[in-house]
Amino acid sequence: MAEITTAMVKQLRDQTGAGIMDAKRALEATGGDMAKAAEILKAQGLASAAKKAERVAGQGLIEAYIHAGGRIGAMVEVNCETDFVARTDDFKRLAHDIAMQIAATNPKVIGNEPPGAVEEQVSDEEVLLKQPFIKDPSMTIDDLVKNAIAKLGENIIIRRFARFELGA
Repeated sequence: MAEITTAMVKQLRDQTGAGIMDAKRALEATGGDMAKAAEILKAQGLASAAKKAERVAGQGLIEAYIHAGGRIGAMVEVNCETDFVARTDDFKRLAHDIAMQIAATNPKVIGNEPPGAVEEQVSDEEVLLKQPFIKDPSMTIDDLVKNAIAKLGENIIIRRFARFELGA
């Protein structure tokens, strides 16, 4: 079993956003294997995200993104539980990335609407939460949000969005 150094713990924390003790325990459980430890932390984060989904997300922010010389724009409301988290750089970056995704991919629905709320039939490419993230196609927008929930420790919801395109 490899010795778990503080540098290894720091590297895993930077990669996953996990707490110090969680990162250390994951490294110890995997004998210092960084990839396996990251998988363990990801699984734990997804489990904790599911537990947080029932909590009220009444704070947050509205992020706007303008692209292509002012020809395409998007606004998104992303909610969290506290204004403290809403002011963090991680939350602001998440909202910005989601607004950029909306501008780039033109989704029709979020994907968390209650059954029957969407009248028209939409394909998976038109569902925001199912789309591959434009900055990292190996993950979906849903994965991006769940990772933020795991890192920030609060429920996060994409509440609504609007996309504007000149001439459309």
